[in-house]
Formats: sequence, structure tokens, C-alpha cells
Amino acid sequence: MNCIVNVTPSWGIGQGDKLLVSVSEDLKHFRALTVGKTVICGRKTLATFPGGKPLKSRNTILLSSDEAFFAEGAEVVHSEQALFARLRQLPSKELCVIGGESVYRLLLPYCDRAYVTITYAELPADRFFPDLDHEDGWALTVQGAMRGENGLKYRFCEYRNRNPKDF
Repeated sequence: MNCIVNVTPSWGIGQGDKLLVSVSEDLKHFRALTVGKTVICGRKTLATFPGGKPLKSRNTILLSSDEAFFAEGAEVVHSEQALFARLRQLPSKELCVIGGESVYRLLLPYCDRAYVTITYAELPADRFFPDLDHEDGWALTVQGAMRGENGLKYRFCEYRNRNPKDF
């Protein structure tokens, strides 16, 4: 299982239930990594998608503790136990964790890789991704070239988990 995230240098990912930045090349990178796969996210992350609907050409598993929550086109699970039971039925290499903060924290120990876009902008954030530079077992394996778009500098990085857990 992999996770995909765009962070600031302070590992911020969101503010007020909104993403911090939108970089078109990063969105293309995200698409290339997720099309044809199963993405796992929370309800608030789903709300950031166009129309608040699951992304096309991907299977979506949505974790929500709200038993009444329903999202057309997504498979909704209402507990961590139900999520893990479902994930055990799927090929791990086809799974992509895409947020938000609590879903990342829950599933990061089970991920083999993290595809991290670092956007070099200090933006106020109230949602954060774990700092993989200081997270036990994680190592930076790819640090892409600095890129730029609309005044923002960013780079694509890849981290590997030396000892991912089984679920």
C-alpha cells in the first residue's frame, strides 16, 4: 500500500478542511499514481474532490464514523475494523491512501511507500502529515528536481518504509 500527499515544509496538508495548494503538475502526478487503483480516504477529503464525488477511474473506500453517511460511487466503511477487513481482501499494491490527516495517521504504518510532493510555501495549516524525516523506519529514497508553477516551488519525493506492518 502507498500513500500520496502534498505537504508544506512544516508537513501541513490542510486548513479549515481545505487543501493548502493546488498545483496542476502535482494533480497529474496524483492521477498517474492512482488511476485504476483503490483510493482510501475520509469524508472530509472526499468533500475536496470536484463536486464532492469520488474520482473517476478509481475505486474509492471511504472511512466515516457516521453510520448514516453514504457517498454514491464509493464503498463506505464505518470502523477501523471494517476498513482493515476490507483492505485484507484487496491486493496491497493496488491501494493508495489519500487523506485526510486521521486516515494518513491510521494507515501510514502499513504503507510501503509515500509519494510526497513538498510545496515550498509557508501557509497556515491545522492539518498535518507525519514528518517522515523524523518518523522511525521511513527513509527518503527519491528527491526530485525543484520545479515551479504559478510562483510556487515544489518537488516530488519518495519515502520508503523499511518495516511496514501487515493488516
